[in-house]
Amino acid sequence: MWRALLEPWPWYVAGPLIGLTIPLMLLLGGKNLGISSSFRHLCAALLPKSGLAYLRDYGWRKESWNLFFVAGLVLGGILATRLLTAHPTPLLPPGIHTVTGALQLLGGGILIGFGTRWAQGCTSGHSIMGLSNLQKASLVATLAFFAGGLTAALIHTLLGLGGRHG
Repeated sequence: MWRALLEPWPWYVAGPLIGLTIPLMLLLGGKNLGISSSFRHLCAALLPKSGLAYLRDYGWRKESWNLFFVAGLVLGGILATRLLTAHPTPLLPPGIHTVTGALQLLGGGILIGFGTRWAQGCTSGHSIMGLSNLQKASLVATLAFFAGGLTAALIHTLLGLGGRHG
């Protein structure tokens, strides 16, 4: 049993398990699975008298389950890297512990946050939930995510920025 938890699961096991969450979410009251909206929920909860109508006029309580979901993801990730790995993984890679690394992390976070708001959702929201709801916008977004990822990987490889792994 422990060996199965210590190794990455094959796609044909993990994929269907992720896919089965969609009917479960729909059966539990039509909930949408996504992560990017959690930041709005958190800000609206922490800043109820905000000057921003985007936060002040938002009923975050009806989506509070999502905050517990995200907290569970974070806690589960921490527990898994501490208890279910032969060699615990650091929270951040060593290269981030510099001013340049911190600025790269901040810049990347801002770009990801901007991109998810512009795309009206994150990769998991569009690619898992949106496609299962047959949303055309999610299909376009998912194709763009893959095209962007493939392009970035190609540029990364052509510039020789990638090291050999494994």
